[in-house]
Amino acid sequence: MLHSQEWQHSFDAAVDLANLENKPIVLVFSGSDWCAPCIRLKRNILDSEEFKSYASSHYVLYNADFPKKKKNQLPEDLSAVNKSLAEKYNPKGYFPLVVVLDKDESVLGKTGFNVRATPEKYIATLNGFVK
Repeated sequence: MLHSQEWQHSFDAAVDLANLENKPIVLVFSGSDWCAPCIRLKRNILDSEEFKSYASSHYVLYNADFPKKKKNQLPEDLSAVNKSLAEKYNPKGYFPLVVVLDKDESVLGKTGFNVRATPEKYIATLNGFVK
């Protein structure tokens, strides 16, 4: 049975699921419509079959997106949550920034995006934080 990689619709849902399934949270800070490295991270790594199949059974995923274009604006409540997550986990405003949290929301590690990264290497980097 194939599980599709489920990006949680709210950070609270991600935390609940992480606690339920005892998995780390992969929190991605992205600018989906203006940040070129964010777009490449999504296309080359996060949307890859290797990452999707691995992540579905090992991580809980949440994308804190910060779109700039009016047509892509998030609902106010979601935008507010993402801003508070950024204040807590990404105070310097790096994009993309991938933060691995344990189920208690403690930071295990942070990484960005390297154009030479493969899905396999990226998974290894994330797993290196969890061990």
